[in-house]
Amino acid sequence: MFNRDNISPYIKLHEVSLSFAEKKILDKINLEIYPGEKIGLVGYNGAGKTTLAKLIFGSIDAENGSFMKKNPCKIGYLMQSTDIVLQSENILQDKQNFSYMTSQLGLLKTHQWNEEKLKNLSGGEKLKLSLADLWSSTPDLLILDEPTNHLDMKGMEWLIHEIKAFSGSVLMISHDRHFLDQTSSKIIEIENGKLIEYQGNYSEYKIEKQKNYEAQLHQYEVQQHKKMQIENQMDRLKRWSISAHIQSTKQGSASERRQIGYKEFHRVKAKKMDKQIKSKMKRLQQELDKRKIEKPKEDKAVAFEFSTQGKRGKRIVEAKGITKAFGSKTLFVESHFYIKQGDRVALIGENGCGKSTLLGIILQQQELSRGEMWVSESLKVAYLSQDVLDLPENLTPIDSLSLTKIEDIQKARTMLAHMGIDSNKLQKKISQLSLGERTKVKLVELLLKDYDVLILDEPTNHLDLPSREQLESTLCEYEGTLIIVSHDHYFIDKVCNQLLTFEDGKIYRVESGLSEWKENKMKRNVHSESEKKERMMIIENKLSAILGELSLIDQNDERYAALDQEFKKLLEDKKSIG
Repeated sequence: MFNRDNISPYIKLHEVSLSFAEKKILDKINLEIYPGEKIGLVGYNGAGKTTLAKLIFGSIDAENGSFMKKNPCKIGYLMQSTDIVLQSENILQDKQNFSYMTSQLGLLKTHQWNEEKLKNLSGGEKLKLSLADLWSSTPDLLILDEPTNHLDMKGMEWLIHEIKAFSGSVLMISHDRHFLDQTSSKIIEIENGKLIEYQGNYSEYKIEKQKNYEAQLHQYEVQQHKKMQIENQMDRLKRWSISAHIQSTKQGSASERRQIGYKEFHRVKAKKMDKQIKSKMKRLQQELDKRKIEKPKEDKAVAFEFSTQGKRGKRIVEAKGITKAFGSKTLFVESHFYIKQGDRVALIGENGCGKSTLLGIILQQQELSRGEMWVSESLKVAYLSQDVLDLPENLTPIDSLSLTKIEDIQKARTMLAHMGIDSNKLQKKISQLSLGERTKVKLVELLLKDYDVLILDEPTNHLDLPSREQLESTLCEYEGTLIIVSHDHYFIDKVCNQLLTFEDGKIYRVESGLSEWKENKMKRNVHSESEKKERMMIIENKLSAILGELSLIDQNDERYAALDQEFKKLLEDKKSIG
């Protein structure tokens, strides 16, 4: 657990509230962020994560409560959209460590880039540039809103390492479980406008949350059982009271009526019992009032369902010697691969290697430089692009889908409700929805029809964790073909069992999942390094032997020239090995 002794927090929020359009987003929240803390911020899409980030950064103000920031405390903020950062005229100016960080992220010679280069960067390259810019500004507190979206493995490894090494504080909004497990020491969940803190990483948070749910459910069930006993006891007392009053008003038999004081006796008895019952009822009611354990809420069930009519096993895509270049930049050359119906293929490679370009070629939206790409004409293909900003912002979610049939409109409403977009949000314009909610609207477009092939470009970007997990489960049951670009390791491992890897300027088909491929690659690298050392040792021994021979013979000797030539050749071999 983080030690707060004798340390003042960078940020302190007390009883802070904030509303938008009469909806309470943050409800009297309390939060302290101390130096060195690494915090993961999670919650459903639209829960208020980005709102809280903007509040801490200072770009929006709270309605009430107090907000205190340590002085000095420099805050660096990575927003979900990196375009704002890239429009800055200063981003490519030489800053401390900027060039070093961009090179570590695989972006070379950024000081030579111009505005045209910036316009044609991939989403991952934009993100890397923004991260390098942010880190080189040396902040005390980093706020990272979905920092792993579009980030390749190299970038992910860099980011995890830098966060672990960072001496300041980091607040991370992320739906990437692998990333949160590697970086977070605390998880804060936003739910119904409140903040709930859990110590540990994401996996530990999930375990603790489930334990809390089960414990509260048990307490609630015990309370309900006790409540039922008390209510039964109160019902019996009420029946006794009614019975006593009836008894006191009875006329009795002729002989009973002749007895002096018969009615008075039962009236006094009824009054006494009524007093005792009221006293007991009061005590029982007080006991009931004390028992106010709420029934714990289960996580919202998110529902996806894709349909398909395809048959498995038949080749539907085949690439023969394909090459793609943009001007002087070549993405891949002379590549051969195929995709069969029923395959679940993930495209793996560094940012800018051509993954989204390949999707464009398969979709026949882009042309090859050389080679042939055959795609079955009978395929019904659905495509989910990674850009959620292309939806018409002035329309509501339902209107943006351009549906004409009443049954389709009703089906879309039901699907969106299952994804957490309720009737209130359906009245809003697209511009008022979070990026995750916009992604769900785009997914509904795919769900409304039957497709043989789903091509998904970063489908989990912006989705909240429950939606990611449900999408995984649904895609695992999908019987059609999947072609996916994603940097979510958990997602790819669970959904895909074939890969198209972009390595050394070529595309290769791999008959395994991501983890197995990475493990095999690591083994190959270790084996390659061992071979490299062995070759270097052989060359060193040969060089020593030749030097020994050269020192014993005269330069005019005919063997000298041959040995000298061999010596130079070995030096070149040594240099090429590295």
